[in-house]
Amino acid sequence: MDFFSMDLNTLPKNASSLKSSKHNAHVMSLCLTLHVNLGLSLRKTSQALRDLYNIGISHQQIADHCKTAAICVKPFVDQYPYEKGPVFTADETYIKIRGIKSYVWLIMNAASRSIIGYQISDNRGVGPCILAMRMAFRGLAKLPENFKFIADGYSAYPLAAMEFAKKLGNDFTFKITQVIGLTNDDAVSKEHRPYKQMIERLNRTYKASYRHTNGFDHIDGANYDLALWVAYYNFLRPHKHKNYKVLNEVEMLRGADNMPGKWQLLIFLGQQTILNQQKNGGSAPERSCCQ
Repeated sequence: MDFFSMDLNTLPKNASSLKSSKHNAHVMSLCLTLHVNLGLSLRKTSQALRDLYNIGISHQQIADHCKTAAICVKPFVDQYPYEKGPVFTADETYIKIRGIKSYVWLIMNAASRSIIGYQISDNRGVGPCILAMRMAFRGLAKLPENFKFIADGYSAYPLAAMEFAKKLGNDFTFKITQVIGLTNDDAVSKEHRPYKQMIERLNRTYKASYRHTNGFDHIDGANYDLALWVAYYNFLRPHKHKNYKVLNEVEMLRGADNMPGKWQLLIFLGQQTILNQQKNGGSAPERSCCQ
């Protein structure tokens, strides 16, 4: 399988519609705020809406709202022109899907702390690693000067880097700086340990949001959940190291003074991205050789 020819912009064909729903967009955004921002489970979100706002909505309806929102938001989140510095750091963690171990791949731009690449896979092979890297390199014609890609000692990362060099040439030839173990037993680990700790903190933050689910029933549910969480982390969550501001400020989102309003605007921006994709034949125009 050629992981470089797989389309990263394909839109799902089973997207649900809200036209027949008895709940309006505000209820949907309340669901997202309670479930994604505050980390409530689907059933606790349903209970909170009933207790706080007297809104009767089942946990399954909330799951459907989250699925629809993820489908709308994901294109905007994936194609946003993130600021990309010379250091990327990556790691993988595991989740459970129907009791079976699966993997979440996360790649972060070290300077801005934004998540610029992510994938969910049922295996820990090179293929999902390549897809996450392609997402991280999106929009780059070539790698920045003095580029470093920092990861742990797992073999998939150097093998994926070899595939990039073979497929894309010198502009995307790079080495993996591997930080191995928990102690600084060598000069490389001592110098780059802070970057590794950065991505490990990100993993713990994601796992804290995942824990209440007790695992997923299907890989699609895991994908929808991760897409919403990345959107929240990159655009809506205040971060201490940025003086409690968001990582990526979007002008339109400043117009909303509460979180449900911000979710509605983020969904609108995603819908506009989808319309642009459809005008270009179902996918966004290529901006780099990693598109």
